[in-house]
Amino acid sequence: MTAKSQTILITGATSGIGRDAALYLASRGHRVIATGRSERALSELREAGLTALRMDVTDAASIARAVRDVDALTDGDGLDVLINNAGYGLFGPLEVLSDEDVRAQFETNVFGLLAVTRAFLPRMRERGAGKILNVSSVGGRMTFPLGGAYNATKYAVESMSDALRVEVAQFGVSVVLIEPGYIKTNFTGTTVSLAKRYADERSPYANALALMDSAESGLERFAASPRAVSKAMERAIRARRPRARYVAPWINAFGPWFGYLLPTRLLDWVFARAAGLRPAPAPRALPAGA
Repeated sequence: MTAKSQTILITGATSGIGRDAALYLASRGHRVIATGRSERALSELREAGLTALRMDVTDAASIARAVRDVDALTDGDGLDVLINNAGYGLFGPLEVLSDEDVRAQFETNVFGLLAVTRAFLPRMRERGAGKILNVSSVGGRMTFPLGGAYNATKYAVESMSDALRVEVAQFGVSVVLIEPGYIKTNFTGTTVSLAKRYADERSPYANALALMDSAESGLERFAASPRAVSKAMERAIRARRPRARYVAPWINAFGPWFGYLLPTRLLDWVFARAAGLRPAPAPRALPAGA
C-alpha cells in the first residue's frame, strides 16, 4: 500500500455503485473492506483480491460482528474512511404504499446508515481522524412524484449528515455527502420490480404505475457510469479538506438549481406529465349560500 493508502469500508458493496467503488478504490491502492449480504457476490470480491465481510445494515448483531472483524484487521485502529452506500429505492404513490414497505425503506436507507455510523465513528473520534462518506442522491434535494418515500429517506440522510458534519469536526472527523444522479446500475430494475406489486388496472394511479415498467429503458440514455461516483468518492477521500457535497456526475447539480428557480406550479406540471399523472382537476364550485 502507498503512503496515501486508506483503510476503507463500503456498505452495499455487492452490486451497483458500491461494487464499482470497491473495485476502483482498491485499484487505486486503498485497502478496501467490502460488505454486503450476498455471499456469492462477496466471494467474487474476495477472488478479486478484496477483503469482504458479510454485514446487514439492518441487523445490530451483524454490525457488531463487522466492527470486531475490522478491529482485528486494523489492530484496533479502526477505519480511515466509512462509505455508507447501502440502500435501495421504493417508488409508488404514497397513498398505496404499504406501511411495511415504507418502514423497510427507512430501516435500510436511514436507520441502517445511522447504526453503521454509530458503530465505526468512536474509533475515528478516539484517533482524532477519519472520514464518513454518506451516499445520498440529487433526490435528497428535490422530490419526484412516486418517489416520496425514497426521497424522504435521502432528505433524512442529507439532514443527518449536515448535523453530524458540524458535531464531529471538533474530533478531526469529516462528513461528506455523495450525491449521484441517475446511474447505470440495477437500481431502476429493483425499483420497478418492487413497484410491480402495486400494479392494478383498477387503481386510480394505474397509468403512472404502468409507465414505471418502461422507466428503465426511457432513462437509460441519461444514465452515467457508476465510475463517476467512484471518482467523486476518491476526490473526497484524497482531499485534505473535503467539500460538504460532491454531485456525481457534476452536471446533475443543475437539477436542484432548476427546482429552486422554477415556479412550483410549473415544476409540478412537468413532473406530473413525466410520471403519467393527470393534471389536477379544477376546484368544485361551492353551492350558492355555502
